[in-house]
Amino acid sequence: MGFDILLVTAAVAAGAVAAITGFGIGSLLTPALVMQMDARLAVAAVAIPHVAGTACRFWLLRARVDGRVLVSFGLTSAVGGLAGALLQQQFAAAWLLILFGSLLLFTAAAELTGLGRRMRFRGPAAWIAGALSGLLGGLVGNQGGIRSAALLGVDLPKATFVGTATAVALMVDGARLPVYLWQFGDDLSGLQFWIVLATLGVLLGTLAGYRLLVRIPERSFRRVVAVVLAVLGAAMLVRGIMDA
Repeated sequence: MGFDILLVTAAVAAGAVAAITGFGIGSLLTPALVMQMDARLAVAAVAIPHVAGTACRFWLLRARVDGRVLVSFGLTSAVGGLAGALLQQQFAAAWLLILFGSLLLFTAAAELTGLGRRMRFRGPAAWIAGALSGLLGGLVGNQGGIRSAALLGVDLPKATFVGTATAVALMVDGARLPVYLWQFGDDLSGLQFWIVLATLGVLLGTLAGYRLLVRIPERSFRRVVAVVLAVLGAAMLVRGIMDA
């Protein structure tokens, strides 16, 4: 019962954070599930509430998606996510987390110091950033942070930022979820209760977070994203160092 309450709380928080920043479901839910199972299985299990919450968020923000960025960034993200999911079991998770956390901390620092405003991804750079964010997401199951870090370089209004990040996330989920189901299908069938709890919590949090998104001032939005990236990056870095 205690873990069930923790899981639902984490799921609601994850859905709310993702509705505001465009990422966070995998980042908050995966550590909770790791308490009860292998990390790779946790990544696969989280993919199901992740796609449910992402689909809900996409429906709410579907009119704010930037089609140009979606094509240039999203397609390569989906390809990278598929490749990362297929390669997941070939790499040491600890070193991936250290790399992932370091990248997020750098991006957060760049945004908070003003350096990030001078970094812009256009043309081939956007395609490369999308592919790398998808690849890392498929490998460690937390693609949202590095994807949003890359999208900060595109300079989008807040609702367009979240809507476009959500559309890209949905493409990545569509690429990696079948791989996880193929690899862990039997194990996931035994986790149905927890997966349903997490999914319901994420959907509830998404609806609550959407109401908060519209109230955040535009000029404060990027700093909110940067702070969340910094917290996430520090957590990933510490976890990776402890596991190495």
